[in-house]
Amino acid sequence: MKNRLKVLRAERDWSQAVLGEKLDVSRQTVNAIETGRYDPSLPLAFKIARLFDRAIEDIFHDNDKA
Repeated sequence: MKNRLKVLRAERDWSQAVLGEKLDVSRQTVNAIETGRYDPSLPLAFKIARLFDRAIEDIFHDNDKA
């Protein structure tokens, strides 16, 4: 799954550690999501969307989308 998390985080000048604190996850989890090694759970995806005031679809994109 592709995502815009790194871009949105950079726009706010937040480190991965700061974002992790805001989401109650580790910096490693933020890194894994940003690099596409981990797809967040639905509750975490909603939390991310709320934090950035965006729809989930504005942040996460399906790789297989035609």
